[in-house]
Amino acid sequence: MKRLLIPIVLLLLSLSTLSAQDQRGVLRFRADNTFRIAQFTDLHIDPTSANTPRTYEILREVIRSEQPDLVLLTGDVITERPAVEGWRSLARFFEEERQPYGVLLGNHDAEVLSKDSIYDLLEGTPYCVSLRGPEGIEGKGNQEIRIESSTGGEIAALLYLLDSGQYYRDQFVSHYDHIHFDQIDWLRKTHTQTLDESGRVSIPSMIFFHIPIPEFEMLKDQGKGHISEGISSSTLNSGLFSTLLDLGGVMGVFCGHDHANDALSIRDGITLGYGRVSGLDAYGDLPRGGRLIILHEGEQRFDSWITTPEGGRGATFYYPSGFDSDEEESAHYLPALSLDAETHGVRYRYYTGTINQTNQIPTATLVKEGTLPYPSIKGADREDHFGYIFESLIRIPERGLYRFYTYSDDGSVLYIDGAKVVDNDGGHSARLREGVVALEAGLHRLRIDYFEDYMGQTLEVGLTGKSLLRQPIPESILFLEPSDK
Repeated sequence: MKRLLIPIVLLLLSLSTLSAQDQRGVLRFRADNTFRIAQFTDLHIDPTSANTPRTYEILREVIRSEQPDLVLLTGDVITERPAVEGWRSLARFFEEERQPYGVLLGNHDAEVLSKDSIYDLLEGTPYCVSLRGPEGIEGKGNQEIRIESSTGGEIAALLYLLDSGQYYRDQFVSHYDHIHFDQIDWLRKTHTQTLDESGRVSIPSMIFFHIPIPEFEMLKDQGKGHISEGISSSTLNSGLFSTLLDLGGVMGVFCGHDHANDALSIRDGITLGYGRVSGLDAYGDLPRGGRLIILHEGEQRFDSWITTPEGGRGATFYYPSGFDSDEEESAHYLPALSLDAETHGVRYRYYTGTINQTNQIPTATLVKEGTLPYPSIKGADREDHFGYIFESLIRIPERGLYRFYTYSDDGSVLYIDGAKVVDNDGGHSARLREGVVALEAGLHRLRIDYFEDYMGQTLEVGLTGKSLLRQPIPESILFLEPSDK
């Protein structure tokens, strides 16, 4: 399938020194290794409305205060006639602001002007990076946007824009449409081709569309932010989310559509999030504004917050940890230890005997002890009825909230500085349990108690932090107590 690239359509005008756009019109990371995206959604612009000038003023104030490198409009942009004049006014606004932008269509845009007509008006205009997308698949505006590294040339991040459609063909099945199989196939093939071209196995990526997918239902219980109305997704699940898990490197999925919602959270390593309603002629009581997303070059990491002219910035959400700045500021932090350590490793004690809870491990028979590079049960000399106690110092790279986990069969408990953080105790099949602790940067005491009772044995211990993807605890941050060397 033909490669979709951002056209060199920007006028060679004098851009701000903060702009992340080079003279070829190619989007790239800034010298400080960040790339700033402003998501505006559900503008619902009526060219005849008295509210329209103020809606544009809201966009202008956010753009000038946050200085994004790219604006993405995620649907329901011009929703009333005269739509042609509305889209032309929108294009003039971004040209006046000298602001690169891309457009996704919502369920209402094509009710007043056809999708092809909209892209006829947008394609090739100054500062617009949008394309109508490949022919022969569902929708318009399906597009890959590449962001180059700060030094140029290398692909450092990918953005995918998808048309989530309007209304399903059979209203007895679903009111809203879904992202179709041919779009998912295009996404998979395009992403694979880009990886092959770059010689990479993974590139940090984000997905944007208008109507949420069914997985957004999890935000009702786990979302950080506002969920003040239902999740208005299609009732059909076309499998997009499982495809994103397969692709690898996808950090976030952002949509609009539900004006009273702006929450986000992480599911299975991918952020699902809403933007903030931006237009004054849209329904809903939330203050109008936008969502900022800050990518970090060379890292599988981003920060995000809601910003409004009236209230400024909201709490900053951190990926991959899923915590936000309000949680970090209010947490009680365990202080780092006043000692130094240079030798990597973990001290272990290995026991045999019948054990049903981790507190019984020290009552079993101590068979051997020593040091290992990391917590491992591979040295056990039997299939069942044994236990381990692992102790080490763990060096925490930066102050913040950390989520530790144990995945074990049978029981395990993890302690930091004597405090129980993960409780995965008791006899059971392999399962995951997590716990959160606030830690100052530096060394902390780590202890893991584990036992195997009967049938099956496994242990994995890991963590997630503000700048750490979920992973087994690296050997490089584990140290022996000075007295254990």
